[in-house]
Amino acid sequence: MKNYQSYLEKSGEIGYTQSATRSLAIVDGLPGIKPKELVVFETGELGQALVLKKELVEVLLFSPKPVRVGTAATRTGEKLTLPVGEALLGQVINPLCQPINGSSSFKMPSASYPTDQAPWGIEKRVKIKRPLETGLAVVDLLLPLGQGQRELAIGDRKTGKTSFAEQVVLGLKGKNTVCIYTLIAKRAAEAKRLAEIFQKASVHNQTVIIAAPAEAGSGLVYLAPFSAITIAEYFRDQGQDTLVIFDDLTTHAKFYREIALLAKRFPGRDSYPADIFFTHARIMERGGNFKTPKGEASITLLPLAETTSGDLTGYIQTNLMSMTDGHLFFDRDLFVTGQRPAINPFLSVTRVGRQTQTPLKREISRELLAFLSLHEKMQSLVHFGAELTEEVRSILAQGERVKLLFQQDEESFVPANLSFYLLALLWKNPWPEKTIAEVEEELAKLVKLYREDEDFRQKVNHLMEKEETLAKLLEKINHG
Repeated sequence: MKNYQSYLEKSGEIGYTQSATRSLAIVDGLPGIKPKELVVFETGELGQALVLKKELVEVLLFSPKPVRVGTAATRTGEKLTLPVGEALLGQVINPLCQPINGSSSFKMPSASYPTDQAPWGIEKRVKIKRPLETGLAVVDLLLPLGQGQRELAIGDRKTGKTSFAEQVVLGLKGKNTVCIYTLIAKRAAEAKRLAEIFQKASVHNQTVIIAAPAEAGSGLVYLAPFSAITIAEYFRDQGQDTLVIFDDLTTHAKFYREIALLAKRFPGRDSYPADIFFTHARIMERGGNFKTPKGEASITLLPLAETTSGDLTGYIQTNLMSMTDGHLFFDRDLFVTGQRPAINPFLSVTRVGRQTQTPLKREISRELLAFLSLHEKMQSLVHFGAELTEEVRSILAQGERVKLLFQQDEESFVPANLSFYLLALLWKNPWPEKTIAEVEEELAKLVKLYREDEDFRQKVNHLMEKEETLAKLLEKINHG
């Protein structure tokens, strides 16, 4: 950008700061200013016209340093654009795409994209039909995701949502998907920790970390998700699939509420501004599966949201649930019992992910969900102290074995085809006399065999791709 004097000569308009807070400046003057136009102050601070009034302009500041009353400002005639390109890969940047990890080799990209633009219309969108394999069995088996889907991860604080998001990124290693991880009002040390994890796992060259810590100011925190989706649109236009993680949007809503209350706007429900739904919806609408000149490309969105005491009926939470294609509910009770990830399949939803599955995988998912529901009912009999029949004991024992597949630590990944194969194998109950610990060891051996033995890997993949029904798959496993 040019300096203040250049823009003043260009526009011929000058305004003066009437009042200011840490995130907002109220400027008098600038009669020709337009919504979302950039404003430059004589001290070098940058802001964006947020609300236009009759004689005043609310300017959202992109600097943690407050503007003093009386500081002159001028409009630029430009809207906020970000430098985007391949150079951002492997970097930790702020929402203005400036590196903050001290990289001396960083070269600013030459391309630029506007942060606030209309989402592509239906004529450029195509049906979501490619699966997004996470490597987490509970998701791939029960709550499949598609490339271009918008799936909300929701749950109480400290229930593993962030760990899950990190696992999804690590599970996409080598799959030609750019991952953009957005840290919204997190500690500055969190960005460093995340960068080290990605570096250690050798996925840093396909990731971008956007860090907007609280001390950077409300303006940059507000801008962070818009920056992430803008970068994703650049890679989409290059024909690449992208995954965007917003960690998290409830915090983003709180910071936007702070901005609105400081501006003395009329508070709505829970004191949030009336346009909070519109603010988040215009981010979500920019995700999807698209036709581009370079082929089909998707922007998959994984927003995170925090609940209080498992309450899914909060204002921001229900807003986000209504504008996404499903949600994964992280249950505190499951987390306390040690299940990782602590996703409750009965309170979770995936609306478009199943259409990416083959008929065989769809049938297995339905059978598994029905069985788990039956298993839950049988467990209630144990709580009542009822005398158990042999059938009930069998269902309970089988359920414990099946749930072994859902127990994965942060460094454990199981390909989707193998997850379905292992489930079908457990369906046959090949180790009836073995304990749970021994069955877990057998499963671990098969996972290791799949990774190391090319013949076994091809056999499993062939079965999952060629068989059409669960009955035929079980028959092949029985003879194989």
